[in-house]
Amino acid sequence: MMVSGSNFLQDFDITWGDGRGKIVNNGELLTLSLDKYSGSGFQSKNEYLFGKIDMQIKLVPGNSAGTVTAYYLSSEGENHDEIDFEFLGNLSGEPYTVHTNVYTQGKGEREQQFHLWFDPTADFHSFSVLWNPQTIVFSVDNTPIREFKNLEKIGVQFPKNQPMKLYSSIWNADQWATRGGLIKTDWTQAPFTASYRHFNAEPNNKPWMSQRLDPISEEKLKWVQKNYMIYNYCTDIHRFPQGFPPECSA
Repeated sequence: MMVSGSNFLQDFDITWGDGRGKIVNNGELLTLSLDKYSGSGFQSKNEYLFGKIDMQIKLVPGNSAGTVTAYYLSSEGENHDEIDFEFLGNLSGEPYTVHTNVYTQGKGEREQQFHLWFDPTADFHSFSVLWNPQTIVFSVDNTPIREFKNLEKIGVQFPKNQPMKLYSSIWNADQWATRGGLIKTDWTQAPFTASYRHFNAEPNNKPWMSQRLDPISEEKLKWVQKNYMIYNYCTDIHRFPQGFPPECSA
């Protein structure tokens, strides 16, 4: 994996959207837009087998109900691995929902959701994934919000063999995204635009390859999960009536 220095022209391709995705300012800024005809998306030119991936994102402002901005790592194929951030829009003034998930060999159902403790549409904020052989950590502005540990020793599959590219897209999902689909997209607010800057991917010979959460980060994680977690698959008895996955009791 190569160090990437925040030049979207070098590091990314706009893959769909018929011009709704744009790279501007000599490669320093990327924007994705959604209107009633189409969304848009991009992907990285490089693949990463483990990574410390950072991106600053400014989410869709105002009434973004019905929209989803996805930002994720994924391999290809039916039995793919995936590490997801998805940002579910909401009515103006209400909190964004941050949806996270981890897929291994095509199997997901590991969702956790959070509200943010700030307005992610007013300015850029860092959304990061640390992925090494021991753990996956989702962070917001260097505050961990979720950790998915390697628990292969108790039979939990962990993504470690398939290189992944980084993707992002914005699209209409008003059948489920906001209040379970009760709030529909207001197309008079279109185009809906998310902005990206300051991408960085560190090479895998760095100390983070063996990094784990330190005690301060553990306390930050507990704070977020106590105060801002709104859904945890490990407590959803309707999802797992026959018993929770083994990682939920580890």
